[in-house]
Amino acid sequence: MVVRQGVPSDRPGLQLPASARVGPVRRALLALAFGSFGLASGEFVMLGLLPNVAASVHVSIPTAGYLISAYALGVVIGAPLLTAVSVRLPRKGLLIGLVLALAAGNVGSAAVPGFVPLLIFRFLSGLPHGAYFGVATVVASGLVDVRRRSRAMAVVFAGLTVANIVGVPLTTFLGQHAGWRVVFGAIGALEVLAALAITAAVPKPRRDEGADAPALAHELRAFRQPQVWLTLAVAVVGGGAMFATFSYITPMMTHAAGYAESSVALLLVLFGVGMTAGNVVGARLADHDLMHALYLGLACESVVAALFFLTDRNELTAAIWVALFPFTAMAIIPAVQSRLITLAEGAPNLAAASMHSAFNIANSIGAWLGGLTIAAGYGYSSPNLVAAGLAVLGLGIALYAGSLQRRGTVVDAGPVRR
Repeated sequence: MVVRQGVPSDRPGLQLPASARVGPVRRALLALAFGSFGLASGEFVMLGLLPNVAASVHVSIPTAGYLISAYALGVVIGAPLLTAVSVRLPRKGLLIGLVLALAAGNVGSAAVPGFVPLLIFRFLSGLPHGAYFGVATVVASGLVDVRRRSRAMAVVFAGLTVANIVGVPLTTFLGQHAGWRVVFGAIGALEVLAALAITAAVPKPRRDEGADAPALAHELRAFRQPQVWLTLAVAVVGGGAMFATFSYITPMMTHAAGYAESSVALLLVLFGVGMTAGNVVGARLADHDLMHALYLGLACESVVAALFFLTDRNELTAAIWVALFPFTAMAIIPAVQSRLITLAEGAPNLAAASMHSAFNIANSIGAWLGGLTIAAGYGYSSPNLVAAGLAVLGLGIALYAGSLQRRGTVVDAGPVRR
């Protein structure tokens, strides 16, 4: 095992017993997850507070929805751009800088008056988001050996999924009682704490880390591989399936399933629990057999989405699918991220960050397609049918990528089984 990010190598005199290695590595991974928790809380804060923000800045709720789109656009642009200009910077310092930039964006969002300045700050807040996740997953993968890579990266993603269980309900409650500006200020403070945790827990970079980092041209060379684009296509289409349903989960539950509005917060917690569990299970499956984990996750996502469409008018079955659907959707994410880093071995930064651009494109596409079916008069259940179709399409792309790899007709992406 090579020395990466402060992890001991297998050369004589440098090997430490397992008991001495587990603690620091685990602390570093938890610090990275804490950073992603703050980021995700800042991203999803608008889900519960959109009406409050709209009333405060004197715009309609649909107009206020552009605040969500502005953040997503910032992620799509910022992930590859910031990663590209910072590939030679030491990763620990870069992580700290990105988290502090997010803190500044959220504090600025709390302070500015009016809709247009808030729209600008939401865009600026999204710029460091994807770059942080990209760098953090690369750092996490370097803390462990290759057999545990997906699980290490899943810890970073756990911050995002836990934010849906804890962050969204708490920020909604706080915003309803203390005001949405207090919430943005609190998220900024949380991200400052995350920067301190990363400073304390993530191993010091090697002195030559920036110097021997791959040049931008080398990072871009990874995108010459068709398999990279196929994997990103799976992320867009498979992720779009989740957002087709998630974007309309509230009216789906109140209009189709018959839940009271007061029950929505608990249903969102259930959705977050499903995401978290799917992330953990998907990571273990990906470490065992990456491509088959991808096939299984997408197949199950399509089946569950179809069952959700057929039975979401019953409160009990709807609640079951609210948990199972995000479980299957998130189970594919560790496999996609691990595959991208494997494909771009030696130049993983830009490829890993592009995953988060793809995920936010998925957000836009899924919400748009789901909204089209509702506007066409097919009802609030119809986004589940869209989700099922997107998951099937994602499975087809994944199977095509796997068949090309087995035939050896593209640049080798690493072993299908690990």
